[in-house]
Amino acid sequence: MPHPPFGLVRGLTLLVDTHTTDADVGFIVLPDNAGFVRQTSRGIVKVLFVHQNFPGQYLHVARHLGATPGNEVVFITQRRDAAALPGVKKIVYKPRRPVTKDIHHYLRDTEAMVLNAQEVARIALDLKRSGFVPDVMVGHNGWGEIWYLKDVYPNVPLLGYFEFFYQSNGADVGFDAKEARIFDTGPRIRTKNFGNLIALNTADLGQCATQWQKALYPERYHPMLRVVHEGIDTNIVKPNPEARLPLPGSGKELTAADEVITYVARNLEPYRGFPSFMRSLPAILKHRRKAHVVIIGGDATSYGPRPPKGQTFREQLLQELGAELDLSRVHFLGKVPYSIYLKTIQISRAHVYLTYPFVLSWSMLEAMAAECLVIGSRTPPVEEVVADGKNGLLVDFFSPDEIAEKVMPALEKPAAFDSIRKNARRTVVEKYDLQSACLPAQIKLLQGLAQR
Repeated sequence: MPHPPFGLVRGLTLLVDTHTTDADVGFIVLPDNAGFVRQTSRGIVKVLFVHQNFPGQYLHVARHLGATPGNEVVFITQRRDAAALPGVKKIVYKPRRPVTKDIHHYLRDTEAMVLNAQEVARIALDLKRSGFVPDVMVGHNGWGEIWYLKDVYPNVPLLGYFEFFYQSNGADVGFDAKEARIFDTGPRIRTKNFGNLIALNTADLGQCATQWQKALYPERYHPMLRVVHEGIDTNIVKPNPEARLPLPGSGKELTAADEVITYVARNLEPYRGFPSFMRSLPAILKHRRKAHVVIIGGDATSYGPRPPKGQTFREQLLQELGAELDLSRVHFLGKVPYSIYLKTIQISRAHVYLTYPFVLSWSMLEAMAAECLVIGSRTPPVEEVVADGKNGLLVDFFSPDEIAEKVMPALEKPAAFDSIRKNARRTVVEKYDLQSACLPAQIKLLQGLAQR
C-alpha cells in the first residue's frame, strides 16, 4: 500500500476534553436569531478551529459553539496545558521535526509554518476518514496551520484570522529611530509575508481585530477582510470599588483609595514601551511619596529583538535606574492568574499602556472597561480607540517626562478624571462588548460562510 500524503498517522484519538457542562465563568447564551443555527441534513453544526495557542482569539466563540446543543466542535492546537472548553474536542499536535539547522534566516519562520501546516493537514485527513466534515473552518494564519486545510476539505469555507501584515515602513519596523537600518531589513520583511499571502489566497474570508490592522494588508485583499474584534466581557471586567490587591510577601494590600499606577503586558519588553514606562517612574515616585507601582508581565520576549543572552529587559532597566528608583514601592508580580490581574486594573488610578504601531492588546480595552484612566501611547491602533482627553490620555511613546506629567495629576486628583474613566467604559461597552456586539458579529460571520 502506498504511503498516505505527509506520512499520515492513522487511528488518531479524537475525543479529548469533551465534557459539556455550562458552568464555565462567563458562559453566554445568545438569542436564537443571533445563533449559529444552520440546519443540515444531519441536524448538527460542525466547526473546525485551528490555533496553536488554544484557545487564543477563539475563546468566546468556541465556548459558545461548544456549549450549544447539537453542535460538534473540534479544535486543533499545539497547547496541551490549557483548561478545557465545554463541548470542544481538543486535538494536540507537534511538528514532526525542528526547523532545518543553518537554513537561510529569511526562511526559518516559513519552514516552521510548513511543518505546522503539514501536521494539521494530517489530522484533518484523519478527521475526514473518520466521517467528520465541518460546515466551516476557522483558524489563525500566523503559524501556517491553515495553509493546507482546503486541500483536505476543498468545499468547506475557511475563515482566516489576519493579525498583522509586516511593513518595512509605517508600522513597527523603523518606529524607533535608534534602531539600525540595513538593506537586509526590506527583503527580510517582504519574505516574512510569505505566510500572510498563502493564507490570503487560501481563506474565503478574513477577520481583523482593528481597522488599522486591516489597513496594513494590501488593498487588493480588503474586500475579503472583515473587522470584528474578539470582544471584552464587560459583565466580568467592570469597576469594583471593593477590590483589594494583596502584595505578595509584604502583608500589604492596595485598594482604589491608594495611589496606584499599573502596567500590564504579556512580557516586559520595548515593543510594549516598558523602557519608557520604567524611566518615567523616578520622577513620579519622587513627587508622589505614597504612590505604588504594580507591574504585571513576564521576562521573556514576545516581539522584536531579544536582550543579550542571560539578561532581561527588566534587569537592564533596574540596573540603569539604580538608586533613582524606590523599589519598596515598585511591585513586579510576574505572570498572574486572571483574578489577580482583574483586581489590579480595578484598583488602578493611572494605567499606562504603551505600544509600537502593532497589534492592540486586550489589556488596554479591559482596563478601559474597568474604568481605568488609560494613559496610552500616541500610536496606532491605540488612537483608533482612545480620543485624547475624552476617554483616555495620549502621550509620546518615547517620552518618560510626558508619561510622568500625565500620571501625577491622575494620582493627586482622581476625581478630576471621572468623566474620562466613565467614557472609557462606555466606549468599550458600545463598540467592543462581547455579548451585545462582538460575539454576535463573529457568529454572523460564521453563519454567512456556512450558508455559502
